[in-house]
Amino acid sequence: MKFPKFEDCILFENENILVVNKPPFLSSLDDRDGGSPNMLRLAKQYSPDAQICHRLDRETSGVLIIAKNPETYRFVSMQFEHREVKKVYHAVINGTHVFENLHVDLPILNLGNKNVAISKQRGKAAKTIFNSIQYFKHYTLVECMPVTGRMHQIRIHLASQHACIAGDEMYGGEPIFLSEIKRGYRIGKDQEELPIMKRFALHAKQITLHIDENTEMTFEAPYPKDFETLLKLLNKFDHA
Repeated sequence: MKFPKFEDCILFENENILVVNKPPFLSSLDDRDGGSPNMLRLAKQYSPDAQICHRLDRETSGVLIIAKNPETYRFVSMQFEHREVKKVYHAVINGTHVFENLHVDLPILNLGNKNVAISKQRGKAAKTIFNSIQYFKHYTLVECMPVTGRMHQIRIHLASQHACIAGDEMYGGEPIFLSEIKRGYRIGKDQEELPIMKRFALHAKQITLHIDENTEMTFEAPYPKDFETLLKLLNKFDHA
């Protein structure tokens, strides 16, 4: 898979910090095979002491904070640890759901091997706030604000509300096909129709944090092409 150049992903840079718009299908850190490109490896080629301050799932696109030196890494990491960073994600979910400041407070247990589960007995505290942004006939664009930062938190919290992210088959989400929303759309008899998005529809839209002791900034990542295309098609063929 061809990815954009690292330099083209940069949203902001100074002597201490890099803010990038992570492309989908690119891991934040090294995968088990160790051979695939990832944001950490690309960042180190650009700035040798670079360290990733938080993770995004491989399929999730959006804003990612990278420290250029150990001091900044500690400074930013402490903000994440103390829940002082404000994160905003956008997701397209299956079905029409009216979320108005919905607080989902369900503990998450890490089962290992990139699997998690809701567990009130053994899980760690996890909280996400959801607001519906736009309604389509069969889908909803939702703003997700995770207060904590557990693995797969937004995905499993939405699934717990029977509002799975489109394409997130691990948690019950169904992919979106053009034939389902465009009346009269047909594909050839021997052709297999591919989903509009070849991943789950989750994008890290915005992040607010201190880049130094005196300066708080908000960074926003534009939608990648696949997410933007999905919303255009939903607006055109699945409008409420």
